[in-house]
Amino acid sequence: MDGTAVVVGGGHAGMLAVRALLGRVGKITVVERDRYPDGPEFRAGVPQARHIHNLDSGGQQALESLLPGIVGALIDAGARRLVPSQDMVIHTESGWHHRFGFTRFELVTCTRPLFDFVIRNWVLADAAASATRLEVLTATEVTGLSGAFGRVTGVRVRSRGAGQAEGEISADLVVDASGRGSRTPRWLEALGLPAPAEDIVDAQLAYATRMVRFADEPADAVLLQARPRLRRGGAMMPVEGGRWLVTLQGYVGIRALTDEEAFLDYAATLAHPHLHRMLKAAEPVSPVYGFLETSNRYRHYARRGASPAGLIVIGDAVAAFNPVYGQGLSAAATHAIAMRDILASAGLRGGFTAATQRAIARASSWPWRTATTVDRQFLAAAAAETGSGAKTTAAGRASQWFSDRLMAHAATNEHVAEVMHGVYQHALPPARLLSPAVVLRALVTSPAPGYPEPPVRRTTMFQ
Repeated sequence: MDGTAVVVGGGHAGMLAVRALLGRVGKITVVERDRYPDGPEFRAGVPQARHIHNLDSGGQQALESLLPGIVGALIDAGARRLVPSQDMVIHTESGWHHRFGFTRFELVTCTRPLFDFVIRNWVLADAAASATRLEVLTATEVTGLSGAFGRVTGVRVRSRGAGQAEGEISADLVVDASGRGSRTPRWLEALGLPAPAEDIVDAQLAYATRMVRFADEPADAVLLQARPRLRRGGAMMPVEGGRWLVTLQGYVGIRALTDEEAFLDYAATLAHPHLHRMLKAAEPVSPVYGFLETSNRYRHYARRGASPAGLIVIGDAVAAFNPVYGQGLSAAATHAIAMRDILASAGLRGGFTAATQRAIARASSWPWRTATTVDRQFLAAAAAETGSGAKTTAAGRASQWFSDRLMAHAATNEHVAEVMHGVYQHALPPARLLSPAVVLRALVTSPAPGYPEPPVRRTTMFQ
Protein backbone atom coordinates (compact mmCIF):
# COMPACT_ATOMS: atom_id res chain seq x y z
CA MET A 1 0.00 0.00 0.00
CA ASP A 2 1.91 3.01 -1.31
CA GLY A 3 1.15 6.66 -1.92
CA THR A 4 0.19 9.70 0.10
CA ALA A 5 -2.86 11.94 -0.01
CA VAL A 6 -3.82 15.36 1.31
CA VAL A 7 -7.49 16.15 1.92
CA VAL A 8 -8.30 19.88 1.97
CA GLY A 9 -11.20 20.41 4.36
CA GLY A 10 -12.23 18.30 7.33
CA GLY A 11 -16.01 18.60 7.17
CA HIS A 12 -18.28 15.76 6.15
CA ALA A 13 -17.05 15.76 2.53
CA GLY A 14 -13.44 15.62 3.69
CA MET A 15 -14.15 12.84 6.17
CA LEU A 16 -15.95 10.79 3.52
CA ALA A 17 -12.95 11.29 1.23
CA VAL A 18 -10.72 9.98 4.02
CA ARG A 19 -12.92 6.90 4.35
CA ALA A 20 -12.68 6.29 0.60
CA LEU A 21 -8.87 6.46 0.79
CA LEU A 22 -8.33 4.30 3.89
CA GLY A 23 -6.53 1.09 3.06
CA ARG A 24 -5.66 2.34 -0.42
CA VAL A 25 -2.85 4.83 0.35
CA GLY A 26 -0.12 4.74 2.97
CA LYS A 27 -0.76 8.13 4.58
CA ILE A 28 -3.50 10.75 4.57
CA THR A 29 -3.16 14.31 5.86
CA VAL A 30 -6.32 16.31 6.49
CA VAL A 31 -5.92 20.10 6.53
CA GLU A 32 -8.80 21.88 8.31
CA ARG A 33 -9.10 25.64 8.91
CA ASP A 34 -11.13 25.34 12.12
CA ARG A 35 -10.47 23.66 15.41
CA TYR A 36 -12.88 20.81 16.01
CA PRO A 37 -15.23 21.29 18.95
CA ASP A 38 -15.44 18.59 21.62
CA GLY A 39 -19.03 17.78 20.73
CA PRO A 40 -21.67 18.47 18.07
CA GLU A 41 -21.34 22.23 18.27
CA PHE A 42 -21.61 24.98 15.68
CA ARG A 43 -18.34 26.35 14.31
CA ALA A 44 -17.54 29.51 12.39
CA GLY A 45 -16.21 27.74 9.31
CA VAL A 46 -19.61 26.24 8.48
CA PRO A 47 -21.94 29.27 8.14
CA GLN A 48 -24.79 27.23 6.64
CA ALA A 49 -24.84 24.89 9.66
CA ARG A 50 -27.57 26.84 11.45
CA HIS A 51 -30.17 25.83 8.91
CA ILE A 52 -32.17 22.70 8.10
CA HIS A 53 -30.22 19.63 7.02
CA ASN A 54 -31.52 16.21 6.13
CA LEU A 55 -30.31 12.98 4.61
CA ASP A 56 -32.63 11.51 1.99
CA SER A 57 -33.12 7.83 1.16
CA GLY A 58 -30.55 7.79 -1.64
CA GLY A 59 -28.07 9.61 0.57
CA GLN A 60 -28.59 7.09 3.34
CA GLN A 61 -27.81 4.25 0.93
CA ALA A 62 -24.64 6.03 -0.26
CA LEU A 63 -23.50 6.84 3.26
CA GLU A 64 -24.09 3.26 4.40
CA SER A 65 -21.95 2.04 1.50
CA LEU A 66 -19.04 4.04 2.91
CA LEU A 67 -19.81 3.71 6.63
CA PRO A 68 -21.98 0.64 7.33
CA GLY A 69 -24.12 1.31 10.37
CA ILE A 70 -23.76 5.11 10.30
CA VAL A 71 -27.49 5.83 9.94
CA GLY A 72 -28.20 3.85 13.10
CA ALA A 73 -25.43 5.76 14.85
CA LEU A 74 -27.02 9.06 13.84
CA ILE A 75 -30.37 7.92 15.23
CA ASP A 76 -28.70 6.74 18.45
CA ALA A 77 -27.09 10.18 18.76
CA GLY A 78 -30.48 11.90 18.58
CA ALA A 79 -31.21 12.36 14.87
CA ARG A 80 -34.85 11.98 13.90
CA ARG A 81 -36.24 9.61 11.29
CA LEU A 82 -39.41 10.56 9.41
CA VAL A 83 -41.41 9.32 6.44
CA PRO A 84 -42.44 12.43 4.45
CA SER A 85 -45.51 10.73 2.95
CA GLN A 86 -46.89 10.19 6.46
CA ASP A 87 -44.96 12.30 8.97
CA MET A 88 -44.95 15.60 7.09
CA VAL A 89 -47.75 17.88 5.97
CA ILE A 90 -46.88 19.23 2.53
CA HIS A 91 -48.48 22.25 0.88
CA THR A 92 -48.12 23.15 -2.80
CA GLU A 93 -50.21 25.14 -5.24
CA SER A 94 -52.70 22.28 -5.28
CA GLY A 95 -53.30 22.55 -1.55
CA TRP A 96 -52.27 20.16 1.21
CA HIS A 97 -51.12 16.75 0.02
CA HIS A 98 -52.90 13.62 1.12
CA ARG A 99 -51.04 11.19 3.39
CA PHE A 100 -50.28 7.86 1.77
CA GLY A 101 -49.44 4.31 2.78
CA PHE A 102 -45.98 3.94 1.25
CA THR A 103 -43.15 4.12 3.77
CA ARG A 104 -39.98 3.15 1.93
CA PHE A 105 -38.60 6.67 1.48
CA GLU A 106 -37.33 8.21 4.69
CA LEU A 107 -35.47 11.32 5.79
CA VAL A 108 -33.00 11.50 8.65
CA THR A 109 -32.97 14.99 10.16
CA CYS A 110 -30.69 16.61 12.71
CA THR A 111 -28.45 19.65 13.03
CA ARG A 112 -25.44 19.92 10.77
CA PRO A 113 -23.04 19.76 13.76
CA LEU A 114 -24.47 16.36 14.72
CA PHE A 115 -24.08 15.04 11.18
CA ASP A 116 -20.45 16.22 11.12
CA PHE A 117 -19.64 15.00 14.63
CA VAL A 118 -20.97 11.46 14.15
CA ILE A 119 -19.42 11.05 10.69
CA ARG A 120 -16.07 12.45 11.85
CA ASN A 121 -15.86 10.19 14.89
CA TRP A 122 -16.85 7.15 12.83
CA VAL A 123 -14.18 7.84 10.21
CA LEU A 124 -11.50 8.55 12.84
CA ALA A 125 -12.31 5.22 14.49
CA ASP A 126 -12.03 3.45 11.13
CA ALA A 127 -8.71 5.19 10.52
CA ALA A 128 -7.36 4.06 13.89
CA ALA A 129 -8.01 0.46 12.86
CA SER A 130 -6.59 0.91 9.34
CA ALA A 131 -3.07 0.34 8.05
CA THR A 132 -3.26 3.85 6.58
CA ARG A 133 -1.67 6.52 8.79
CA LEU A 134 -3.93 9.54 9.31
CA GLU A 135 -2.80 12.98 10.43
CA VAL A 136 -5.32 15.78 11.02
CA LEU A 137 -3.99 19.35 11.04
CA THR A 138 -6.56 21.72 12.51
CA ALA A 139 -6.33 25.53 12.65
CA THR A 140 -4.34 25.24 9.41
CA GLU A 141 -5.24 26.60 6.00
CA VAL A 142 -4.11 25.69 2.53
CA THR A 143 -2.71 28.72 0.72
CA GLY A 144 -1.98 27.13 -2.64
CA LEU A 145 -1.13 24.06 -4.65
CA SER A 146 2.33 22.79 -5.47
CA GLY A 147 2.99 21.34 -8.87
CA ALA A 148 5.06 21.10 -11.99
CA PHE A 149 4.62 20.00 -15.59
CA GLY A 150 0.84 20.02 -15.37
CA ARG A 151 0.67 17.84 -12.27
CA VAL A 152 -0.35 18.73 -8.70
CA THR A 153 2.22 17.43 -6.24
CA GLY A 154 1.02 18.80 -2.90
CA VAL A 155 -0.20 21.86 -1.03
CA ARG A 156 1.24 24.89 0.70
CA VAL A 157 -0.10 25.44 4.20
CA ARG A 158 -0.06 28.08 6.92
CA SER A 159 -0.88 27.74 10.60
CA ARG A 160 -3.68 30.01 11.80
CA GLY A 161 -2.17 30.22 15.27
CA ALA A 162 0.49 32.53 16.65
CA GLY A 163 3.36 33.01 14.23
CA GLN A 164 1.42 31.62 11.24
CA ALA A 165 4.14 29.15 10.37
CA GLU A 166 4.18 28.16 6.71
CA GLY A 167 5.15 24.90 5.09
CA GLU A 168 4.53 22.48 2.26
CA ILE A 169 3.07 18.99 2.22
CA SER A 170 3.96 16.77 -0.71
CA ALA A 171 1.42 14.19 -1.86
CA ASP A 172 0.65 11.85 -4.72
CA LEU A 173 -2.98 12.94 -4.52
CA VAL A 174 -4.71 16.15 -3.36
CA VAL A 175 -8.46 15.99 -2.72
CA ASP A 176 -10.23 19.34 -2.48
CA ALA A 177 -13.22 18.92 -0.16
CA SER A 178 -13.23 22.54 1.02
CA GLY A 179 -16.81 23.33 0.01
CA ARG A 180 -18.40 26.33 -1.69
CA GLY A 181 -15.46 28.55 -0.85
CA SER A 182 -12.98 26.38 -2.75
CA ARG A 183 -10.03 28.38 -4.08
CA THR A 184 -8.77 25.65 -6.38
CA PRO A 185 -9.59 27.59 -9.59
CA ARG A 186 -7.29 30.43 -8.46
CA TRP A 187 -4.65 27.99 -7.26
CA LEU A 188 -4.61 26.27 -10.64
CA GLU A 189 -4.16 29.60 -12.42
CA ALA A 190 -1.24 30.37 -10.09
CA LEU A 191 0.39 27.16 -11.40
CA GLY A 192 -0.16 28.27 -14.98
CA LEU A 193 -3.03 25.81 -15.44
CA PRO A 194 -6.50 26.74 -16.69
CA ALA A 195 -9.29 27.27 -14.21
CA PRO A 196 -12.33 25.10 -14.98
CA ALA A 197 -15.29 26.48 -16.86
CA GLU A 198 -18.13 27.28 -14.50
CA ASP A 199 -21.94 27.29 -14.69
CA ILE A 200 -23.95 29.35 -12.22
CA VAL A 201 -27.72 29.38 -11.76
CA ASP A 202 -28.71 31.78 -9.01
CA ALA A 203 -32.38 32.11 -8.04
CA GLN A 204 -31.32 34.55 -5.32
CA LEU A 205 -32.77 32.40 -2.57
CA ALA A 206 -32.47 34.05 0.83
CA TYR A 207 -33.53 32.24 3.92
CA ALA A 208 -33.71 32.71 7.65
CA THR A 209 -33.82 30.04 10.35
CA ARG A 210 -34.39 29.83 14.05
CA MET A 211 -34.49 26.92 16.48
CA VAL A 212 -37.62 26.50 18.57
CA ARG A 213 -39.14 24.19 21.16
CA PHE A 214 -42.77 23.30 21.85
CA ALA A 215 -44.52 22.57 25.12
CA ASP A 216 -46.33 19.75 23.29
CA GLU A 217 -44.33 17.95 20.60
CA PRO A 218 -45.90 18.57 17.16
CA ALA A 219 -47.17 15.54 15.32
CA ASP A 220 -45.76 16.52 11.95
CA ALA A 221 -42.96 18.18 10.11
CA VAL A 222 -44.17 20.96 7.79
CA LEU A 223 -43.30 21.96 4.23
CA LEU A 224 -44.88 24.96 2.53
CA GLN A 225 -43.27 24.66 -0.86
CA ALA A 226 -42.34 27.84 -2.68
CA ARG A 227 -43.41 27.84 -6.31
CA PRO A 228 -42.52 30.22 -9.14
CA ARG A 229 -45.84 32.07 -8.87
CA LEU A 230 -45.40 32.57 -5.12
CA ARG A 231 -41.71 32.93 -4.36
CA ARG A 232 -42.13 32.35 -0.62
CA GLY A 233 -41.93 29.14 1.34
CA GLY A 234 -41.10 27.65 4.68
CA ALA A 235 -40.35 24.42 6.50
CA MET A 236 -40.26 23.07 10.03
CA MET A 237 -38.20 19.95 10.75
CA PRO A 238 -37.39 18.07 13.97
CA VAL A 239 -33.81 17.79 15.20
CA GLU A 240 -32.14 16.23 18.21
CA GLY A 241 -32.99 17.21 21.76
CA GLY A 242 -36.70 17.74 21.18
CA ARG A 243 -36.01 20.89 19.18
CA TRP A 244 -37.24 22.02 15.77
CA LEU A 245 -35.71 24.17 13.05
CA VAL A 246 -37.97 26.60 11.22
CA THR A 247 -36.70 28.04 7.93
CA LEU A 248 -38.44 30.75 5.90
CA GLN A 249 -37.45 31.29 2.26
CA GLY A 250 -37.76 33.94 -0.41
CA TYR A 251 -36.62 33.83 -4.06
CA VAL A 252 -35.60 36.50 -6.56
CA GLY A 253 -35.81 39.73 -4.61
CA ILE A 254 -37.98 38.43 -1.77
CA ARG A 255 -36.10 38.06 1.49
CA ALA A 256 -37.10 36.49 4.76
CA LEU A 257 -35.81 38.94 7.37
CA THR A 258 -33.74 38.05 10.41
CA ASP A 259 -35.30 40.66 12.68
CA GLU A 260 -37.24 38.95 15.48
CA GLU A 261 -40.62 40.52 14.72
CA ALA A 262 -40.13 40.50 10.96
CA PHE A 263 -39.42 36.77 11.00
CA LEU A 264 -42.84 36.03 12.46
CA ASP A 265 -44.53 38.59 10.23
CA TYR A 266 -42.95 37.01 7.15
CA ALA A 267 -44.40 33.61 8.10
CA ALA A 268 -47.84 35.20 7.92
CA THR A 269 -47.28 35.99 4.21
CA LEU A 270 -46.91 32.36 3.14
CA ALA A 271 -49.55 30.59 1.10
CA HIS A 272 -51.21 29.12 4.21
CA PRO A 273 -51.18 30.29 7.87
CA HIS A 274 -50.32 26.87 9.35
CA LEU A 275 -46.59 27.51 9.82
CA HIS A 276 -47.28 30.99 11.19
CA ARG A 277 -49.63 29.47 13.77
CA MET A 278 -46.97 26.90 14.73
CA LEU A 279 -44.36 29.62 15.16
CA LYS A 280 -46.61 31.67 17.41
CA ALA A 281 -47.03 28.63 19.69
CA ALA A 282 -43.29 27.89 19.80
CA GLU A 283 -40.63 28.96 22.29
CA PRO A 284 -37.59 30.42 20.49
CA VAL A 285 -34.30 28.90 21.65
CA SER A 286 -31.95 30.65 19.23
CA PRO A 287 -31.63 33.95 17.38
CA VAL A 288 -32.74 34.15 13.75
CA TYR A 289 -29.89 33.38 11.36
CA GLY A 290 -29.86 34.38 7.70
CA PHE A 291 -28.06 32.83 4.74
CA LEU A 292 -27.60 34.15 1.19
CA GLU A 293 -24.93 31.99 -0.50
CA THR A 294 -27.42 29.71 -2.22
CA SER A 295 -26.56 29.73 -5.92
CA ASN A 296 -26.06 26.53 -7.88
CA ARG A 297 -22.46 26.44 -9.04
CA TYR A 298 -20.89 23.71 -11.17
CA ARG A 299 -17.20 23.61 -12.05
CA HIS A 300 -16.35 21.45 -15.04
CA TYR A 301 -13.32 19.59 -13.77
CA ALA A 302 -14.33 16.56 -15.85
CA ARG A 303 -13.69 18.31 -19.17
CA ARG A 304 -10.56 17.41 -21.07
CA GLY A 305 -7.58 19.35 -19.74
CA ALA A 306 -9.44 20.70 -16.69
CA SER A 307 -8.38 17.98 -14.26
CA PRO A 308 -4.60 17.92 -13.76
CA ALA A 309 -3.02 14.69 -12.59
CA GLY A 310 -2.79 14.48 -8.81
CA LEU A 311 -5.98 16.50 -8.06
CA ILE A 312 -9.58 15.47 -7.37
CA VAL A 313 -12.32 17.94 -6.44
CA ILE A 314 -15.41 16.64 -4.62
CA GLY A 315 -18.53 17.83 -2.82
CA ASP A 316 -19.58 21.46 -2.96
CA ALA A 317 -16.13 22.39 -4.29
CA VAL A 318 -17.15 20.89 -7.64
CA ALA A 319 -20.97 20.94 -7.54
CA ALA A 320 -22.71 23.22 -5.06
CA PHE A 321 -26.48 23.02 -5.18
CA ASN A 322 -29.07 25.39 -3.80
CA PRO A 323 -29.10 24.15 -0.18
CA VAL A 324 -32.89 24.25 0.06
CA TYR A 325 -33.03 20.98 -1.89
CA GLY A 326 -30.99 19.11 0.71
CA GLN A 327 -28.63 17.36 -1.72
CA GLY A 328 -25.18 18.32 -0.43
CA LEU A 329 -24.40 15.46 1.96
CA SER A 330 -25.85 12.86 -0.41
CA ALA A 331 -23.78 14.22 -3.30
CA ALA A 332 -20.57 14.23 -1.24
CA ALA A 333 -21.16 10.57 -0.37
CA THR A 334 -21.66 9.58 -4.01
CA HIS A 335 -18.49 11.49 -4.96
CA ALA A 336 -16.49 9.62 -2.30
CA ILE A 337 -17.89 6.31 -3.54
CA ALA A 338 -16.79 7.15 -7.09
CA MET A 339 -13.26 7.89 -5.86
CA ARG A 340 -13.17 4.73 -3.73
CA ASP A 341 -14.33 2.44 -6.53
CA ILE A 342 -12.00 3.78 -9.20
CA LEU A 343 -9.05 3.82 -6.80
CA ALA A 344 -9.78 0.21 -5.87
CA SER A 345 -9.64 -0.88 -9.52
CA ALA A 346 -6.95 1.41 -10.94
CA GLY A 347 -4.83 2.65 -8.04
CA LEU A 348 -2.98 5.96 -8.26
CA ARG A 349 -1.95 5.33 -11.83
CA GLY A 350 -2.12 7.69 -14.77
CA GLY A 351 -5.64 8.70 -15.66
CA PHE A 352 -7.04 7.96 -12.18
CA THR A 353 -7.90 11.57 -11.37
CA ALA A 354 -9.53 12.26 -14.73
CA ALA A 355 -11.57 9.03 -14.54
CA THR A 356 -12.68 9.89 -11.01
CA GLN A 357 -13.67 13.41 -11.98
CA ARG A 358 -15.79 12.04 -14.83
CA ALA A 359 -17.52 9.64 -12.42
CA ILE A 360 -18.17 12.55 -10.04
CA ALA A 361 -19.69 14.50 -12.93
CA ARG A 362 -22.06 11.62 -13.69
CA ALA A 363 -23.05 11.40 -10.02
CA SER A 364 -23.73 15.16 -9.99
CA SER A 365 -25.85 15.23 -13.14
CA TRP A 366 -29.30 14.51 -11.70
CA PRO A 367 -28.95 16.67 -8.54
CA TRP A 368 -27.75 19.54 -10.74
CA ARG A 369 -30.61 19.10 -13.16
CA THR A 370 -33.30 18.98 -10.47
CA ALA A 371 -31.99 22.01 -8.59
CA THR A 372 -31.36 24.22 -11.61
CA THR A 373 -34.56 23.30 -13.45
CA VAL A 374 -36.66 24.50 -10.53
CA ASP A 375 -34.51 27.57 -9.91
CA ARG A 376 -34.69 28.60 -13.56
CA GLN A 377 -38.48 28.48 -13.24
CA PHE A 378 -38.29 30.98 -10.37
CA LEU A 379 -36.06 33.24 -12.44
CA ALA A 380 -38.36 33.01 -15.47
CA ALA A 381 -41.46 33.77 -13.40
CA ALA A 382 -39.81 36.80 -11.81
CA ALA A 383 -38.66 38.05 -15.21
CA ALA A 384 -42.17 37.63 -16.63
CA GLU A 385 -43.61 39.76 -13.82
CA THR A 386 -41.35 42.65 -14.72
CA GLY A 387 -41.23 42.10 -18.47
CA SER A 388 -37.46 41.68 -18.31
CA GLY A 389 -35.29 38.84 -19.47
CA ALA A 390 -35.64 36.41 -22.35
CA LYS A 391 -39.03 34.90 -23.11
CA THR A 392 -39.53 31.30 -22.08
CA THR A 393 -39.16 28.90 -25.01
CA ALA A 394 -41.90 26.50 -26.08
CA ALA A 395 -39.84 23.62 -24.70
CA GLY A 396 -39.45 25.46 -21.42
CA ARG A 397 -43.19 26.10 -21.17
CA ALA A 398 -43.93 22.45 -21.91
CA SER A 399 -41.47 21.32 -19.24
CA GLN A 400 -43.02 23.71 -16.73
CA TRP A 401 -46.52 22.49 -17.57
CA PHE A 402 -45.54 18.83 -17.16
CA SER A 403 -43.76 19.54 -13.88
CA ASP A 404 -46.80 21.42 -12.55
CA ARG A 405 -49.13 18.60 -13.58
CA LEU A 406 -46.99 16.00 -11.82
CA MET A 407 -46.87 18.05 -8.65
CA ALA A 408 -50.63 18.58 -8.77
CA HIS A 409 -51.29 14.85 -9.19
CA ALA A 410 -48.80 14.05 -6.41
CA ALA A 411 -51.09 15.86 -3.98
CA THR A 412 -53.84 13.26 -4.30
CA ASN A 413 -52.58 10.25 -6.29
CA GLU A 414 -50.54 7.69 -4.42
CA HIS A 415 -48.66 6.23 -7.39
CA VAL A 416 -47.49 9.61 -8.70
CA ALA A 417 -46.60 10.72 -5.18
CA GLU A 418 -44.54 7.59 -4.53
CA VAL A 419 -42.59 7.95 -7.77
CA MET A 420 -41.90 11.63 -7.13
CA HIS A 421 -40.77 10.99 -3.55
CA GLY A 422 -38.45 8.22 -4.73
CA VAL A 423 -36.91 10.16 -7.60
CA TYR A 424 -36.39 13.37 -5.68
CA GLN A 425 -34.92 11.43 -2.76
CA HIS A 426 -32.45 9.85 -5.23
CA ALA A 427 -33.76 6.37 -4.43
CA LEU A 428 -35.44 5.74 -7.81
CA PRO A 429 -34.00 6.45 -11.27
CA PRO A 430 -35.20 9.72 -12.87
CA ALA A 431 -36.62 7.72 -15.80
CA ARG A 432 -39.44 6.59 -13.50
CA LEU A 433 -40.98 10.06 -13.93
CA LEU A 434 -41.45 9.18 -17.60
CA SER A 435 -43.05 5.78 -17.03
CA PRO A 436 -46.30 5.28 -18.98
CA ALA A 437 -48.49 5.28 -15.86
CA VAL A 438 -47.07 8.61 -14.69
CA VAL A 439 -47.00 10.31 -18.10
CA LEU A 440 -50.51 9.20 -19.04
CA ARG A 441 -51.93 10.49 -15.79
CA ALA A 442 -50.23 13.85 -16.33
CA LEU A 443 -51.39 14.14 -19.94
CA VAL A 444 -54.90 12.69 -19.80
CA THR A 445 -56.50 13.25 -16.39
CA SER A 446 -57.13 16.43 -14.48
CA PRO A 447 -55.64 16.49 -10.99
CA ALA A 448 -57.95 16.53 -8.01
CA PRO A 449 -57.49 19.37 -5.53
CA GLY A 450 -55.60 18.85 -2.31
CA TYR A 451 -56.96 19.52 1.13
CA PRO A 452 -57.65 23.13 2.18
CA GLU A 453 -56.19 22.39 5.63
CA PRO A 454 -53.37 20.08 6.79
CA PRO A 455 -54.78 16.52 6.84
CA VAL A 456 -55.00 14.87 10.24
CA ARG A 457 -55.81 11.33 9.17
CA ARG A 458 -53.67 9.30 6.83
CA THR A 459 -55.39 8.38 3.59
CA THR A 460 -54.79 6.05 0.69
CA MET A 461 -56.19 7.38 -2.56
CA PHE A 462 -55.91 5.22 -5.68
CA GLN A 463 -57.17 7.34 -8.56
